[in-house]
Amino acid sequence: MVNNTAGQVITCKAAVAWGPEQPLVMEEILVDPPQKMEVRIKVLFTSICHTDLSAWKGENESQRAYPRIFGHEASGIVESVGEGVTDLKEGDHVIPIFNGECGECEYCRCERTNMCRDYGVNPMKKAMVADGRCRFRTKETGEPIFHFLNTSTFSEFTVVESACAVKVDPCFPLEKMAMLSCGVSSGVGAAWNTADVKAGSTVAIFGLGSVGLAVAAGARARGASKIIGVDINPAKFVKAQTLGITDCINPKELETASHEEIKRLTGGGGVDYSFECTGDLAVLREAFLSAHLGWGLTVLLGIHPGPKMLPLHPMELFNGQQITGSVFGGFKGKTHIPRFAEDCMRGAVNLEEFISHELPFEKINEAFQLLQGGESLRCLMHL
Repeated sequence: MVNNTAGQVITCKAAVAWGPEQPLVMEEILVDPPQKMEVRIKVLFTSICHTDLSAWKGENESQRAYPRIFGHEASGIVESVGEGVTDLKEGDHVIPIFNGECGECEYCRCERTNMCRDYGVNPMKKAMVADGRCRFRTKETGEPIFHFLNTSTFSEFTVVESACAVKVDPCFPLEKMAMLSCGVSSGVGAAWNTADVKAGSTVAIFGLGSVGLAVAAGARARGASKIIGVDINPAKFVKAQTLGITDCINPKELETASHEEIKRLTGGGGVDYSFECTGDLAVLREAFLSAHLGWGLTVLLGIHPGPKMLPLHPMELFNGQQITGSVFGGFKGKTHIPRFAEDCMRGAVNLEEFISHELPFEKINEAFQLLQGGESLRCLMHL
């Protein structure tokens, strides 16, 4: 079949942000053809992450740029490829990833990191690497519309660098594959790769949104003996227990600090691994204090948009505890995610458990409200 749109400008619908906390505007836009080392993707499914919510609110003023197309968790089919792209072709099933992998830079060649020099996560990036220009334009005036996190998936078509598109088995359902673009990979990978959770170990997870529950699913798959979930919304506890949480703590109901209750639940010492998934410095402090003296590891996953620094005294690190960050779960996208997708389809992680709601793309503002109100894990939108 001949592709009649390859090399052409495409007119399609997108949810465009025109200012902080303004409802997204569903409008027709122009999407230019992919340039060198780029691919244009027909997005079939997308969902909303808390990072999208934070960006929509404009919580970090230095990262504000409008008009802009948010979204970074999705799946779709390659519509066309630009010059030099050899690992992807028209018709491939793909998931866009915010933390790319070119495979050639010194970062990609280093086994100790999943960063990429040119295509790694960068909230300040607003245009394409090849020429510094946007591939989205308004239909009426041709004004550029900025990109977001290498992906911009709140559009029927998007253009990404080929380093930021991962080919998956066409037999795998794309609605489930969308979960691997961010939340599930970030959480499960933090447990498997960053922390390397061991069988029989103890875990505490602060924040039981999609990423936190993905950590729980990953820890359960690794055989953790106790997985403590901490959240101020008790409505999340039932779902959390289905994904591996063994004990639930609501800090609002405690007379002591959360870390004290965690130490009580673990016999006084604390947990082997703690995960902070909220973006709150006070919660990060509690996560660190809940880690066992001598060997406890705290993994930071939450996005902290403010300028404040870590709430730790340097001397506290001499007690043997460690703290580290985790981006995209430590996965190198193009190298590791296809295999991770296979693991999930074999039952290591039930991706369907993370889809709490489904809506048509036109109801994207309703989906934002569901997430903001703590009512959804992932609302999958059909484009």
